[in-house]
Amino acid sequence: MAGKSLESNVSSTVIQEVTDASKDLLQSVDRSLFDSIQPYINKLYAGHYGRYLADTIFGIPLGNLLAAFLVAFLVIILRKYLTRIVTGFLLKLAHKTDTKLDDIIVHELKSPIRFFFVIIALDLFFQFIFLDNRYTQLLLSSLLIFDLYWMVYALTPALQNFLLNHSQQGGHISYELGRFIVRMVRLLVVLLGIISLLYNFGINVTAFVASLGLVGMAFALAAKDTAANLFGSIALMLDQSIRIGEWIKVNGVEGIVEDIGMRTTKIRTFEKSFVVVPNSIVANTNIENFSRRGIRRIKMVIGLTYDTTTAQMRRVTEDLRTMLQAHPGIAHDQTLLIRFDRFEDSYLGIFIYTFTNTSDWERYLEIKEDINLKIMEIIESNGVAFAFPSQSIYVEKLPGIPARD
Repeated sequence: MAGKSLESNVSSTVIQEVTDASKDLLQSVDRSLFDSIQPYINKLYAGHYGRYLADTIFGIPLGNLLAAFLVAFLVIILRKYLTRIVTGFLLKLAHKTDTKLDDIIVHELKSPIRFFFVIIALDLFFQFIFLDNRYTQLLLSSLLIFDLYWMVYALTPALQNFLLNHSQQGGHISYELGRFIVRMVRLLVVLLGIISLLYNFGINVTAFVASLGLVGMAFALAAKDTAANLFGSIALMLDQSIRIGEWIKVNGVEGIVEDIGMRTTKIRTFEKSFVVVPNSIVANTNIENFSRRGIRRIKMVIGLTYDTTTAQMRRVTEDLRTMLQAHPGIAHDQTLLIRFDRFEDSYLGIFIYTFTNTSDWERYLEIKEDINLKIMEIIESNGVAFAFPSQSIYVEKLPGIPARD
């Protein structure tokens, strides 16, 4: 209980600091502009048209109302230009580094920076019409908190790019695990943003979360399958048993992995069907990963006719063995067997067992086609022929024909 209390106190302190910082930032940005423009508006009230500008609309002087619209309009119009100035300065700093991550960060920060000037325009509008109360401050601080967490959220593409480069360079974090980490970070940022907004509205988040304990337990029981799928996805990513783009067979489904999500794994079958398998099933089922083989097997029996002589059989098997041992598409460190091993009803069988040095299906078919053609050349060059299913019938006696002595 002491640990939970300490953790909640730390979280509350952090959220309070974010809220106070947002309010201080607004005050520091808009006060100087308001204080510099309002004296000129006061001079207009003392001028020739002062009596018209001093007229009030809903208790607001017309001069201040016009100034409020004008200033807010100018800030809205100039926000793209102002954003370009800020991001241009940041890009100059980013170009001085070797990494591209800071360039990605600056690019992603453009939208929240542009939204920040909208908040400033709205705040100035309230200042000039003297509508500065706790409700407007609550609205503005909430918008700024949203914008600050938006900025933090904008950092996640750089994190995703970093983890992707790390996985491509042979790091311990796979591409799928990196995507999962980014998703969890984004979810955490969103949750913290919601909690900060609730705290800014005066809601006791700690008590609110504690009051949801029983509801959370009931929800956990109802969503046990979803939780099982979530833990299944974590197990898959940590174990790295499958990856996007690999050819697998799981739970009777065979195809290419298109996506590994937080709840399901999406597989595109070779018939182009789209199959979604829950991660709890994938994590607890035998997975046959064909892409991890590295090599593929060639196994066949070729049949020669029974008029093949012993010498021809020896030459054929030796030529086949020599051809496969010299073939560039064969994995020479794997098992290679060429044996005359059977007498079948209609042929003499030669058993061929070897492996290609690739698992790519198209390349495998190319190698196998070349080997088949070379086998035909060897058979033809040795004067033998392939057998086909046939039967020879010997008749000892035909009706009406006497048997020979």
